[in-house]
Amino acid sequence: MTEQTEQRPFHWPEGKRAALSLSFDDARVTQVDTGIPILDAHGVKATFYVSLAAVEQRHDGWRAALANGHEIGNHSLTHPCSANFGFARRKPLEDLTLDEMEADLLAANDRIEGLLGVRPTTFAYPCGQMYVGRGEGVHSYVPLVARHFAVGRNAFDETHNAPAWCDLAQVFGVDGDDHPFEWLKPYVDRAIDQGGWLVLLGHDVGSGGRQVTHADALNALCLYATDPAHGVWIDTVAAIGGYVRQTRGF
Repeated sequence: MTEQTEQRPFHWPEGKRAALSLSFDDARVTQVDTGIPILDAHGVKATFYVSLAAVEQRHDGWRAALANGHEIGNHSLTHPCSANFGFARRKPLEDLTLDEMEADLLAANDRIEGLLGVRPTTFAYPCGQMYVGRGEGVHSYVPLVARHFAVGRNAFDETHNAPAWCDLAQVFGVDGDDHPFEWLKPYVDRAIDQGGWLVLLGHDVGSGGRQVTHADALNALCLYATDPAHGVWIDTVAAIGGYVRQTRGF
């Protein structure tokens, strides 16, 4: 491998130094009531990987989010995860086939399009797990996501994405829940220093409990990322992933 290939230079648009996408899973009520008003106050567009029953409960709120420029993404129809989670044992990943997983993803796209009038172009892996089957019968379903979506977002990863190198079918997602802004800021700063694309994931938005993005941390993060002095392009997973694909040509 040549030094030029190893470097593989990449440039963000308009002189930006890094990119940031805020994403939230499961269409939780607090995203509509607390999270989206914070985002809208800063003009920040985020990506929401929705669960269908939750969308139906707050249908008007999610239609308003779309109208305000937020992205609606696919998070599967049945949210299949490992049977190690008690909530997943009715039909866990270990018992699914690739054909069944593909049918689940496409059915979710159909339902979302029927409810909200938009067909998702990005996907978030439930529980950050990318397989079906067990033992010698395990198969990755990353190729299915690559076939049907422009971007697949993983979960609970350790760092930002290197835009010249990352696999868009399994983009790293860093957990933004349960942390103050002071914990999140170094991740943004490292992305700025290295020209990366940081994708944060969250669930509820509020002030306490498990899987909750702190509202004050979200507000501070939006303030920091939208300050022109920091050179961050903050946008949806679809927008930034589309730019990465177009710029690289693959």
